[in-house]
Order: sequence, then structure tokens, then C-alpha cells
Amino acid sequence: MIPMIPYGKQDISQADIDAVVRVLQSDYLTQGAQVPLFEQTVASYCGAQYAVAVNSATSALHIACLALELRGGDFFWTSPNTFVASANCALFCGATVDFVDIDPLTYNMCVVALENKLKIAKQNHTLPKIVMPVHFAGQSCDMKRIHALSVEYDFKIIEDAAHAIGGQYLGAPIGGGEYSDITVFSFHPVKIVTTGEGGVATTNQEALAEKMQLFRSHGVTREPHLMTQPQEGAWVYQQVDLGFNYRMTEMQAALGISQMQRLGDFIQKRTVFAQHYDVGLSHLPLVLPYQTPESDSSFHLYPILIQTDQLSKTRLEVFNALRERGIGVNVHYIPVHTQPYYQQQGFAQGDFPVAEAYYQQTISISVFHAMTEQDQETVIKVLQEVLV
Repeated sequence: MIPMIPYGKQDISQADIDAVVRVLQSDYLTQGAQVPLFEQTVASYCGAQYAVAVNSATSALHIACLALELRGGDFFWTSPNTFVASANCALFCGATVDFVDIDPLTYNMCVVALENKLKIAKQNHTLPKIVMPVHFAGQSCDMKRIHALSVEYDFKIIEDAAHAIGGQYLGAPIGGGEYSDITVFSFHPVKIVTTGEGGVATTNQEALAEKMQLFRSHGVTREPHLMTQPQEGAWVYQQVDLGFNYRMTEMQAALGISQMQRLGDFIQKRTVFAQHYDVGLSHLPLVLPYQTPESDSSFHLYPILIQTDQLSKTRLEVFNALRERGIGVNVHYIPVHTQPYYQQQGFAQGDFPVAEAYYQQTISISVFHAMTEQDQETVIKVLQEVLV
């Protein structure tokens, strides 16, 4: 059996293992000191005032929408080039979901398309309450321009930065909140930093942080200023809202704290791998990822576009040939609006043509910080052999 080089993979060190074992040997496996410390670590890294850790990025997206009071009758816009969770979180709140097509260079939400859609929505009285740009592959959207539109058209912004921990925009870490209300990160195993499963929402608004803390834990609080009457005793808690059990465990948080210590090294390695691909694949019939001068990508993904008009093979044939040769490529993403569930909501093929055209050509090739130089040379060599 040919060993597979995956498109992404976690890197677990002995220090990570030791951190988790220390928690397992401690008195608290949940609701101890590690989750607040992980939150502080992420907030400090990003330059945000607050961070709220939960059991997945999907949960973080959900409580972010709840904190911004998204509900039935509201409109929510995001990118079609993302995982379904970016849209589902708004449906959980009863809102109406729509999409904004992507930029053909960055594959992120197109600001021109957003502005044009906002002008029409204003005339139709259907402006969104929340717009969720997605930092695809680790490269930031044009947040300064999106924020300017939010001021003009009065909508809130959640950055879906599931791919982007460690990335930068205009020289500052993604997640600092200068151009948005809330930013959400993912710590799934294929992401840059992992907690096994997990997510964090950062914000600079105390009220939003407080709401998200409530929603992640049943809507229950022991904070005196949130309770409706004085505490009778130390045992007293009150449910002051309808929340969920979205809590992160102490083991997950300890792993995240340990992983965050190596984030700079992770990003540096991914950047070097991406630069090597830029050179090593430049002569092949491919479109390589475009990087804007405003953004320093975290390179969660390295998506290539197969120029099938210059080949005798289809994208599927290329994909299968790579996997047969031990290159564990994948595709990111099937446009959300083409999924059967969303087609039942009224979306159709052709609604967002740039995202659909991108999807028809894209393949994500291997990029992860545990990858060796020999792994990368193998990927390049096999691509050269397949694309003939």
C-alpha cells in the first residue's frame, strides 16, 4: 500500500501530550483553570480584549450570531466558498441566509459584489443584519472595505477565520477586531493549531463576550450583576437565557495552550512550503494561489486550479491520479448554495458563478507544518508526472 501524504495533518509534540496528561492527573477535567488561560492566550496573541472558547468553531459561529441577536426575519450573508457551518449557524437562529460571490483572484468574498448586492437590498428593504466574510485558506478578506460598507449600510460583521489563526491583515493579527464585531477560529485537527475539536470567538466588546459566555453554558450564570436577585448562598445559579452546552474541556484547552506556543513556527514553515510551491509549480498548467499585499496568509490550504483546457485530463482524473500515487489531495469547497438542503431553500446552480467556476477546477494539495521537504518534493514530482 502506498503511504499517503495528506493535504493537512496535526503536529502533536511530547509537550502537548504532557500538558494533557497533567490535566488528566488534576482535579478538574472541565470548568477549571485551563480554559480561561487558553482564552487569555488566544486573545493576547490576536490583540483582542476578550476570547470565548467552545467545543467547536460551529458552536462559536452559532453563539456569535446569538450574541448579535440574529433571529427570524433577519438576513444573513456569507460566502458560498466555505464549509456549510458558515451558513448553517444563521439558520440555527431562524434567519434567512444568502451569499455573496467570490473574488476570482483571492477566492474570498468579493467586495464589489457585496457593495452591488447591498445597493439592491437597500432598495428592497432586505439589508443583512450580519455579514460573515470567510478568510479562505488563511488569507484575510478585504476587511477595511467591508467594514466601511458596514458603517454605510448598518450591518454587523463576524469574521469566519476558521482557517486563519496566525494570519495577518494590514500588519496586525487576524482576530484583533478592528474591522469586525466578532472573529471565530477553528481548532479542528486539520487546522493550524488544534485542540482536537474546538473553537474560539474573539471580540473587543464586553457585552458580546458576556453573552457568548452565557450561551455556551446553558444560559446559566453565577455572576451577581447578571442575576435577578441577591444570592441566597454560594450554591445559587440562575438561568437568565436559553443556552447550550458548548463548553470546551480542560484537556482540549491544555492542548491548545501548548500548541499556541509553536504557532509562529507553524506559520513560518507553512509560508516556506507555499513559497516553494510557488516556484516549483509555476511552469505547470495551474493557477496558483494569489496573495494580496495587504494580507499575510496562514496557509491553512494551498488550493491550485487545474487548467483543464490545456490538458487531456479532467479535474477528476487528475484528482484520482494524485490519490493513486499517494498524494492525499482534497477539494475545498463545494459551494454551499449547491448543496441539496440549500437547493431546497430556493438556491440554484448558476446563482454564484465565480464560486462555481472556482469549484470546478480546484484541488487542495498538501501543506502542513509536519510535512518534510521530501514530502513536498514528492508532491511536486507527482504533479509534474500527472499533468503531462
